[in-house]
Amino acid sequence: MKNIFIIGAGLSTPCLIKYLAEKSDEYNWKVTVGDISKELVEKRLQGCTKANAVAFDVFNDEQRAAYISKADLVISMLPARMHYLVAKSCIRFKKDMVTASYVSDDVRKFHQEAKENGTILLNEVGLDPGIDHMSAMKVINELKEKGAKLTAFRSSTGGLVAPKYDNNPWNYKFTWNPRNVVVAGQGGAQFISHGAYKYIPYHKVFTRNQRMHINGYGEFENYPNRDSLKYRSIYGLEDIPTIFRGTIRRPGFSKTWQTLVEIGATDDSFIVEDSENMTYREFINTFLKWDKELTVEQKFAKYVGLEEDSIFMYRLRWLGIFEDVKIGLKRATPAQILQKLLEEKWKLDEDDKDMIVMQHRFDYELNGENKVLESSMAVEGKDHVCTAMAITVGYPVAIASKLILTGEISATGVKLPTTKDIYEPVLKELEALGIKFTEKEIEV
Repeated sequence: MKNIFIIGAGLSTPCLIKYLAEKSDEYNWKVTVGDISKELVEKRLQGCTKANAVAFDVFNDEQRAAYISKADLVISMLPARMHYLVAKSCIRFKKDMVTASYVSDDVRKFHQEAKENGTILLNEVGLDPGIDHMSAMKVINELKEKGAKLTAFRSSTGGLVAPKYDNNPWNYKFTWNPRNVVVAGQGGAQFISHGAYKYIPYHKVFTRNQRMHINGYGEFENYPNRDSLKYRSIYGLEDIPTIFRGTIRRPGFSKTWQTLVEIGATDDSFIVEDSENMTYREFINTFLKWDKELTVEQKFAKYVGLEEDSIFMYRLRWLGIFEDVKIGLKRATPAQILQKLLEEKWKLDEDDKDMIVMQHRFDYELNGENKVLESSMAVEGKDHVCTAMAITVGYPVAIASKLILTGEISATGVKLPTTKDIYEPVLKELEALGIKFTEKEIEV
């Protein structure tokens, strides 16, 4: 019998746990799920008798050693900053590890030791990062094998509400961590376009959006996401003239959100005095000039250059930022105040379902001709537990874990799923589970 220890029982874990538990008899596995909250694990395991719940504190050295030493494979679904502790114990006890998070410099340092131990620390095998890597590398390698030269690579992903449940003027609801949405872009963005480096500061990130189309789902837009430059080496595209990664939203989202960035409502660096007793209208007014003639709405529209009767101002009014409703949040930053309001307005209703969309665009030269290939994926959630996010994060982690345990993935060291031995079998099974890409050639 092989022991699987899953650490963390957050929103991305239900499909992962279910997949491994359902295969536990077939492969003779024992599945244990640990979290600081045993109650949360038990909630995730409702109706599942093939996995055990335990209270687990990753910062407890003795407990961490006790559980990891007995495991054959450890799956860390903790926040990224905690993976180092798990990896450290996996190296100590010569255990394989899988995560869905970006590989950190601290974890990367274990590469040689993992190779010497004959173990693998597989990172970035969730959705983004994860499915994005695997689906992109599949096409990149196929094009290279044909003799093609890639001249541009653009890739974007978004977590949205499924079309049937898209019923607000922002065409958006929270399907993941609200805070990450509120502070998105604050590190700026960088990419390369036609051989020229582009650096976009935070206050301009949402002004640089581009339109895109996904078959069956219509029009979207994307804005630049963090550091695209590092993907040149990850994907073996060191000399490519254009590389861009973006975040997908519905059209109009970015321009409206930009107004909140511009006035300072997304700032997380200072405390708003007496925020508990302030109204949202008063909060917005703190960012605007005093004017005895103009209303708060008029001042806002004038400041950000919008027409009062525009769809953008309608979205903002719909949010409730101009209403005399008390905030009721002590010692809050602007970003925290805005997040509290958005959590009320952008929450998924009981019967709502989410959606993940991803699209890659490959520009390349082949036999003297310029060509463009688009590869797109859309996945809708099944319910509030098995969401599209849980499906697309959890299944790749689960499949990769199975392949390691069965010996089909035999690589060692600190790895990403960018090599054929990993991405081919994972993508094949994902397609059988309904997570598949549609490719089409675009006329140049």
